[in-house]
Amino acid sequence: MNFIRSRLSIGSLLGQRRHVIQTWSHRGMCNKLQGTKAESPPAAPAHEPRPAFRLPGYRPSDMDKKMLIWSGRFKSADQIPETVSFEMIDAARNKIRVKAAYVMMAATIGACMIMVFLGKRALARNETLTALNIEKKARWREEHQKPRESAIALSDKAQ
Repeated sequence: MNFIRSRLSIGSLLGQRRHVIQTWSHRGMCNKLQGTKAESPPAAPAHEPRPAFRLPGYRPSDMDKKMLIWSGRFKSADQIPETVSFEMIDAARNKIRVKAAYVMMAATIGACMIMVFLGKRALARNETLTALNIEKKARWREEHQKPRESAIALSDKAQ
């Protein structure tokens, strides 16, 4: 198959495309029979004729209007026209998306700085994770030893 493809590409470069089209025309497209014509179902009666043209634009929803205001495109909802272009809506959405990304970046950096500050305060109080784990394991050992000691004491009394 690769040999055939390479021959086709070399042939098209050399101007031998006519032979290739005749040979491989059945692969490229679906052929419909020209003799039989499919009968179309009866058309439903049109209730209202549509206008021949439509003004380009988009009727913004309430959320779109808020985005247009937040992005700084318009000062108030009263200034927004009845129809706006798709490009204007997309530009407003992109501007809001960028602002949201900046806010998330600032929040992430702020949270990291707070965690560093809290970690340094905990270190000053000697509350490290290692110390907390050692204390927790010591408590577990004590809790595990108490029932064992009480069982040994009871068995000694019984004998």
